[in-house]
Amino acid sequence: MKKIKLLFLSIFFIGAAAFAQEKRITQQGHTNQNKFKQLKDLLATPNSQHTASGAPGINYTQQKVDYVMDIVLDDENQRITGKETIVYHNNSKDQLTYLWVQLDQNMRAKDSKTPDISTNKVPKKLNKRWFKRVFPDNSFDGGFKITSVKNTDGSNLSHTINQTMMRINLPKPLKSGETFSFKIDWWYNINNHRTQGGRSGYEHFTENGNNNYVIAQFFPRLCVYDNVEGWQNDQFWGRSEFALEFGDYTVNITTPDDHMLGATGVLQNEKEVLTKKESKRLAIARKTFDKPVIIRTQKEATKIEKSKSKKTKTWKFVAKNVRDYAFASSRKFIWDAQAVDINGRTVMAYSLYSKEANPLYGDHSTRSVVQTLKTYSKYTFDYPYHKAISVDGQMGMEYPQICFNPGRPDLEDGGYSDRQKYRTIGVTIHEVGHNFFPMIVNSDERQWTWMDEGLNSYMQMLAMMEYEEDYPLRRGLPKNIVKYMSGDQSKIAPIMSKGDNVYSFGNNAYGKPATALWILRETIMGKELFDHAFKTYSQRWMFKHPTPADFFRTMEDASGIDLDWFWRGWFYTTDVTDIGIKGVKKFSMKENENDVEFIEDTSKGLGFAKKHSKYHYEITYNKPGGLVMPIIVEFTYKDGSKERKTYPAQIWRYNDKEISKVFSSTKEISNITIDPDLETADVDTSNNSWPKQQKNKFEKFKNKVKG
Repeated sequence: MKKIKLLFLSIFFIGAAAFAQEKRITQQGHTNQNKFKQLKDLLATPNSQHTASGAPGINYTQQKVDYVMDIVLDDENQRITGKETIVYHNNSKDQLTYLWVQLDQNMRAKDSKTPDISTNKVPKKLNKRWFKRVFPDNSFDGGFKITSVKNTDGSNLSHTINQTMMRINLPKPLKSGETFSFKIDWWYNINNHRTQGGRSGYEHFTENGNNNYVIAQFFPRLCVYDNVEGWQNDQFWGRSEFALEFGDYTVNITTPDDHMLGATGVLQNEKEVLTKKESKRLAIARKTFDKPVIIRTQKEATKIEKSKSKKTKTWKFVAKNVRDYAFASSRKFIWDAQAVDINGRTVMAYSLYSKEANPLYGDHSTRSVVQTLKTYSKYTFDYPYHKAISVDGQMGMEYPQICFNPGRPDLEDGGYSDRQKYRTIGVTIHEVGHNFFPMIVNSDERQWTWMDEGLNSYMQMLAMMEYEEDYPLRRGLPKNIVKYMSGDQSKIAPIMSKGDNVYSFGNNAYGKPATALWILRETIMGKELFDHAFKTYSQRWMFKHPTPADFFRTMEDASGIDLDWFWRGWFYTTDVTDIGIKGVKKFSMKENENDVEFIEDTSKGLGFAKKHSKYHYEITYNKPGGLVMPIIVEFTYKDGSKERKTYPAQIWRYNDKEISKVFSSTKEISNITIDPDLETADVDTSNNSWPKQQKNKFEKFKNKVKG
């Protein structure tokens, strides 16, 4: 019996110990998972170059690279030959033993690895144009042919080529404050971007055997070196774009004598390359602010394109403080121009286009350039360059002072549909807008695509709305991102992802960040606070290299609003907005001698409330979605009147799943609706109303969301 008691006691104490252990386990601590915790665990530590306020610090430095180039455009063989002298200024505090140079054309080299990283299958059907691109008859001999890399004294300079990057091995370490000069000679075959794809190249016209050239990434150019990434020498796979240093360019471009050319920089020899008639018209355009002036007419361009001159001419340009260089050249180009008043300073808006793009380009291209410069200057900083050019390049690509845009008439009578009109205007505004982001606010596109595409897509919305009343906005409105955000999570990446590695590139880098900024301005911060903060960021980082942290911190610093919860949710996760009404309780109030009694009223007539001055509603909101967002509530009263109430996102700080809020009114409520104007990108509106709407009513609401 004694042994049995001992055994029982042993089991009891073991069980008690196990229970205590289990209790201790359940009481163990946890890390901070609150949606409102600060971003300090994700953002880089502030320093004297990138400060805690988001501004450049007192020790901020960046490199400078100057180029002198002689370029020959061979129209007969579709080839570019170039010679360049590069002067690299080491403004950093570091000593450098080598330099990295970008060779972007090498993604088209025969031994390029770019095609090998994309998976594919044999399609059932393929458009002939795409068939030629995917299944070319002959492999294209693309890529830079580097013929020499030399010191300025003519001696060979040690270098190593690694796909789209070339390392220049310096003869001796380059100390802080020193410069190093060297020369590169090269050539490459130009790709037909219409049949082979690409961000630059030529388009061939069979009518008279002419080509329109839109040329970029055409010269070896230096990578960025800074205290954030060191050398930004990630390989160029074709999608994530560019990280570049500012510098001064002197560029001489030799073309056929009958070509019209537009390029980055100030033209130095106008009288040598333009006719007297063209110069006279250009002088008129420089004083014409209300409409475009034709410099080379369609009739003149059509006549010129019928024959090919055997002579050449050299266009001479100087560009100061630009991060890149590009040009467009063709004997087919029509040219129009208009002056733009940017706070008392005249800037020229140009368009170059073939007759195939008229009248669409003639009607809207230069006007779109003008609108972009005005709107962006209003919300950021005055456009600092002397011109901006839109080129009929039938793609969407941007460079300092020049961009290549789509747009050709799509109707049988030579006219164009509204769809084509708005597509052309939208893309033109977007590409011209890139002059601000990233050509001036010079973010690292190779790493953070959204910092130029997303910010620019947001600004594009403002410019389009100012271009035309009731402009049909597509990308950027909250309702338009719902389908993407509510899609297959295995195919969605956070905004803070490298562009090369995301599935839905357009939604990830353009649509969602533009929507985020729209929501910040329209719903969370308000126009005044947002506009001031956005302008502060833009002006702080003009001609500098901002990081995501600089943007996030400046927006908070200049507005006085803690937005860490917003950045974390929208930019670092793939969470969605879904806020609903879980339940509504109605209360009547009864005043006693010493207290006030609230009695839940489950009757249809609200019982006690009819005898008193106020109705009291306890509304329980739940949040199936992961994002914390403001709760925008519209109350509809039985007399037909409406009232709105917005609860800040911080209402979720203590309970991330469900909260209750009392709303009192002197009038009886008949309906409650969350987010009535679709401001928050709510992915499920079926739980947004009380009483819950019947299916036929909800279908109308759902169709509005799909928009």
